[in-house]
Amino acid sequence: MKVLFVSNGPTEDAIGARIAQELGHETLALPLVGKGKAYESVAREILGPRQEMPSGGFIFGSWQNLMKDLRAGFLGMTLRQWQTARSTRGDAVVAVGDAYALTVALWAAKGSPVYHINPLVSAYYLEGRPFWELILDWGGSDFTPYERFLLRSVKAVFVRDQKSLMRLKNLGISHAYWYGSFAMDLLPPPERDLAPLLGNDPLLALLPGTRGDEQFSLPLMLEASRHIPLTPVVAWAKPWEALPPLPGWQIDREDPGSLRLTKEGKTVWILRGVFSAILHRSRIAFATAGTASEQAAGLGVPVVSFPTPGPQYTKAFARRQKWLLGPALRLVEPDPYRLAAEGLLLLNSKQVYTQASQAGKTRIGPPGGILGAANHIRKSLGG
Repeated sequence: MKVLFVSNGPTEDAIGARIAQELGHETLALPLVGKGKAYESVAREILGPRQEMPSGGFIFGSWQNLMKDLRAGFLGMTLRQWQTARSTRGDAVVAVGDAYALTVALWAAKGSPVYHINPLVSAYYLEGRPFWELILDWGGSDFTPYERFLLRSVKAVFVRDQKSLMRLKNLGISHAYWYGSFAMDLLPPPERDLAPLLGNDPLLALLPGTRGDEQFSLPLMLEASRHIPLTPVVAWAKPWEALPPLPGWQIDREDPGSLRLTKEGKTVWILRGVFSAILHRSRIAFATAGTASEQAAGLGVPVVSFPTPGPQYTKAFARRQKWLLGPALRLVEPDPYRLAAEGLLLLNSKQVYTQASQAGKTRIGPPGGILGAANHIRKSLGG
């Protein structure tokens, strides 16, 4: 059996690739955002232009991002993706992403069964917001009438949290399912023991992201970390050459996977390849990241965030993540002293810390979404 995966974003690609591995069928992948690298060891073929856009897929929260993408050939790339979708034949199609990914998947299906994995929309986005604000952000916060119409044509839709499951059921979508968190499924066990390098003290996780925001946010986080009585550790995923300028910090390379930064008696570590190990040892996190912030919150690690000039963690994105995570995320202005003050508040107030920690675990939920969806799809397809 041949299954086509249509996904629109790196996290969505990662979810799709994991589900494809669990299914064990021949896989074709059509990534709508970027190159779909997560599918490289899974899919028989990765289809489409596989073109990187300047915005990294975040075009609707910023006019600047939209204009950059249009100048980079966004419309031509999109047309080629739709042509590829229509000309590809699969025995089943799995859409991973929002209503747009589902639209492309239905266009590609040509009568084959379609399954929708929606790791984006959450009913938590609807809590405590004025009506006018919900209208402006409806497509990103709720299952719109258009999406509900599309969902009536799919075999099953899998959502990110239990609150969203109840929302869809109340809207009349009886074939909606929730098996656990997709984001927590993507978080591996701790890669190694950090004690030989860092000792056993609790850590301050610095999660600047990987979409370009780190050029602005990492220097600010480092400055704020000097005022926090924890060992700061940066989870870094890119090559060392991609680090932004860090004036005032002395940089020493300890080994191929670690750098030690020092400034006026404060030591900060930058580590590669141990993201999960860092999160599992952290007391709080400073973050300008999407999925990484959700994973921290899901582990019960309170997050302090601030908006950047982009491309991802803009004011609009930061507000949306605040609505999603509620008390688990504390949003401040991009100022190192405001960031440090919020971190100290969490450390010094047991009540505030406990509320934030429990909110993150509740809103993100336990792992199980990927395996649950894969098992459901396998049974539905008769294998």
